[in-house]
Amino acid sequence: MVHCGNSAMLWAFVLAFCFKMSKCYYTIPLKIYTGEFNISTALDLPRTQTSSNLLSLASDPAGIVNFLDMVNNLQGDSGRGYYMEMSLGTPGQMLNILVDTGSSNFAVAASPHAYITHYFDTALSSTYQSTGREVAVRYTQGNWKGDLGTDRVSIPKGPNGTVTINIAAILSSEGFFLPGVNWQGILGLAYPMLSRPDSSVEPFFNSVVRQMGIPNIFSLQMCGAGMSASSTANPPGGSLVLGGAEPTLYRGSVWYTPVKEEWYYQVEVLKLEVGDQNLNLDCREYNMDKAIVDSGTTLLRLPVNVFNAVVEAISRASMIQDFSSGFWGGTKLACWMKGETPWRFFPKLSIYLRATNTSQSFRLTILSQLYIQPITDVDGTLDCFRFGISSSSNGLVIGATVMEGFYVVFDRAQKRVGFALSTCAVVGGEAVSEMAGPFSSSDVAADCAASGVKEPLLWVLSCALMAVCAVVLLILLLLLVLPCRRRGRGGEITDESSLVRNRIK
Repeated sequence: MVHCGNSAMLWAFVLAFCFKMSKCYYTIPLKIYTGEFNISTALDLPRTQTSSNLLSLASDPAGIVNFLDMVNNLQGDSGRGYYMEMSLGTPGQMLNILVDTGSSNFAVAASPHAYITHYFDTALSSTYQSTGREVAVRYTQGNWKGDLGTDRVSIPKGPNGTVTINIAAILSSEGFFLPGVNWQGILGLAYPMLSRPDSSVEPFFNSVVRQMGIPNIFSLQMCGAGMSASSTANPPGGSLVLGGAEPTLYRGSVWYTPVKEEWYYQVEVLKLEVGDQNLNLDCREYNMDKAIVDSGTTLLRLPVNVFNAVVEAISRASMIQDFSSGFWGGTKLACWMKGETPWRFFPKLSIYLRATNTSQSFRLTILSQLYIQPITDVDGTLDCFRFGISSSSNGLVIGATVMEGFYVVFDRAQKRVGFALSTCAVVGGEAVSEMAGPFSSSDVAADCAASGVKEPLLWVLSCALMAVCAVVLLILLLLLVLPCRRRGRGGEITDESSLVRNRIK
């Protein structure tokens, strides 16, 4: 016997499932940490409350760029994000724009918001043109929605000239603009595959390269090592060099690792060491989902198994007994008497990346000054620190915790990312980063990188799923319009010949 109630329930379930599966959210790993804490001085390791989830030549021959002019064109720090001043529209409106190598849209506030002082008023720009398309981006932290348009943009401390670029005018947001930050938009420097609403939206740097003819390479120095995230002093800043690398910003050689996939700057991590101890994990664990280089993420984020192994190894090596689990989990600060800095208690942390010669690797090492990070003081008697590493459910992210130790070269022309020792990675007169290599990579798999499903395939799978859902819904619709009772013989439908028995069972 066929029951109409059961058919309706099944139809509703499939409809809900298909609707849910057709909504594909693509998150970008932006994690800006503002460094705002409410600290209870009654605890040695006070609980914290945050408002977020944790943020070759000196010129080219054509004369379009002078790298020395771009030195110190960034402001900010890892906690509040690194940003640069840009001019948008005609006449120009000056805004501070966050530099993010983990996303691809250029987006600016286009309406008032409680946490920003000003915004881009599109009505005041004679050159702004709306495309009539809506755009939305979800990050690991926060999201925004707005309208897509184009306008003229220039960078006072950047390449000479003006370019016309795609601009997302942010009209609404949630958890994106944060208290204490001093930027009003975001500059996504990753590849077109991450652009929203689709990869036809040319990212900012692609437009600059195409229109200005500069080399397809940029480099980044972030100078916030050892600085308190809650300091009210002028942020240390850094440099974003468009079109090449500036030799005065780094020491020694530049070591390059291949870009595995051109969406994020996905690289291949071969192993991690705490002190001199190899974690001895399968290299695929480090690249679970993906491993990327992202200036828009405050911390070093590790897959859960890797994070747990790192915490265990640091705990054994730190010489501190009964350390609070809340410190490792990011919910508590660890405090010492003022002047008694804790860095001597903690080991170095090393990341091995595959070199462009794939049979070799090189090592990035950060000292504890980079991952045991000063946050604030309490009553002028205690200095409090946070753990600059966190667990991740969506891959390994080499964020500001590591990047502040190195000058990072994004050589898109040769599909590689380079690292050199940064001249500003110094705390108390001591260099806080090291590099070494080459090392043989014969002891690890030939390919450790995740071969995850990328966006184009996701769209194909989504469309295929929706087609299947449509067929199923059509069948269920036919069920609902057919008589919902058993009929007799004489050509009438019986249980033995029904759609439910032969098609759905």
